[in-house]
Amino acid sequence: MRLTRRRLAEITVAVVLMAGLGPFSSQVAALDAEPAIPTRDLARATPSRFDVHVNDLPDEGVPVVHPWKTIKLDPAYRGGWVVVGDLTGDGVAEIVSARNGVPARDVHYTSSVVAHRLDGSVLWNWGDPSARNAITHDVACQIHDLGGDGRNEVVVAADRRVVVLDGATGRELRHFEIPENASDCITFSNVSGGDRATDVLVKTRYGQIWAYHADGKLLWTVEKPGGYRTSHQPFPIDLDGDGRDEIIAGFAALNHDGSLRWRLPDAICRGGHADAIRLFRDGDRPEAKRLLLTHCGGNRMDLLDGNGRVLWSVTGLHFESVFFGELDKELPGREIVVDIAHQPWGKSPLLVLDEGGSLVGRYMTMRSRQHRLVDWLGTGEDLIFCGQTRALLDAKGQKRARFETPMPDGALGEDNTGTLRYMIHLADVTGNGRPDLVVSTVPGTAVWIYGNENGAKCLSRQRLTMPTNATLY
Repeated sequence: MRLTRRRLAEITVAVVLMAGLGPFSSQVAALDAEPAIPTRDLARATPSRFDVHVNDLPDEGVPVVHPWKTIKLDPAYRGGWVVVGDLTGDGVAEIVSARNGVPARDVHYTSSVVAHRLDGSVLWNWGDPSARNAITHDVACQIHDLGGDGRNEVVVAADRRVVVLDGATGRELRHFEIPENASDCITFSNVSGGDRATDVLVKTRYGQIWAYHADGKLLWTVEKPGGYRTSHQPFPIDLDGDGRDEIIAGFAALNHDGSLRWRLPDAICRGGHADAIRLFRDGDRPEAKRLLLTHCGGNRMDLLDGNGRVLWSVTGLHFESVFFGELDKELPGREIVVDIAHQPWGKSPLLVLDEGGSLVGRYMTMRSRQHRLVDWLGTGEDLIFCGQTRALLDAKGQKRARFETPMPDGALGEDNTGTLRYMIHLADVTGNGRPDLVVSTVPGTAVWIYGNENGAKCLSRQRLTMPTNATLY
């Protein structure tokens, strides 16, 4: 009897179900005869541990953390995008805030920047501050030692050009031209094979990516990688260990020269685009690596290997930003924390999953969009900092600390009349090798820094800075 491709896929489903995948269902691309992907629908899942609204958690007995530093952002230049780094080379961090120009929907570019010292004084400013002061996307402004001399620059994608600013003075060191609308974000990578990340990736909102050498030489450009829309921020990673980065560009991976390396099956990438991309586990070969990828519009999150093979998926919800860590030593492996975006105010879930994608717990929050994991108590276990809640939550449905955000006098201006959205950044600001918590707002008003005195030190410390490629996703 001749087996059709559809019948072969149906037989594959039956075999997978008989193999004992427990609560997993099986999802296949029947017409393409794709292998069955173990899949859970988390919209219908019941948490195994807890299901609680953060407003119902008691404050009694919960320690209150006060800011180590509070910085009122300059009202003329302040923006909702904040990055942190040592700009002057003196071993002390500075706070960089940027605004973006928005000439049309889904088009934007960095229009102005202001750098603050930790005492709140302005170190320098640059650009035209007349643009709007709000963000719903990455702003193309990063701190990076692009020149390799041990001193950080501030690098921005402005309107049709990449501009490199001296970190200490804000003076323009150089710039190079880029195509119109190619200023959605800016990412540093090593696709040319040097000893560090000195290549610059820029992109349109969802359509095309360009790779440039630091001197402005175009290395390559790719439109619709693998036939899909781009992610919000390209994710550089050396998949094959040859010393050059490959680029996870959305639902596809590009080789260092921009050629297509692999793409995900069409059946799981219909519509939408990639939101967050994370290296969940490293390995000495592509098949040993593990990547987490969330889908905007596709309502799914996948665990992939470095060859693009999907190992498991969770579906049914708009998974957005995802982080992972050791939240509870009693649970095997590491835990995954992901927010569910585009929900009504006050009904925004923050989910805790185990390493296999099972739902451990659900916090309902006012807004779960901004969160990070940090070892704050020095126990070797991470806690979840939820930005809008301004509290540390654990993997058992409990509030472990709450953070005061006193607003400096005069910080709220005419452009700050609505509900503030709180943003979170991890950066070693105090210089003790531990990730401190940096909280800011959209629209930009103030920055609060909380020193991490007890948590574990970073194994590979980046001096007084955030990750090389800061992103909201």
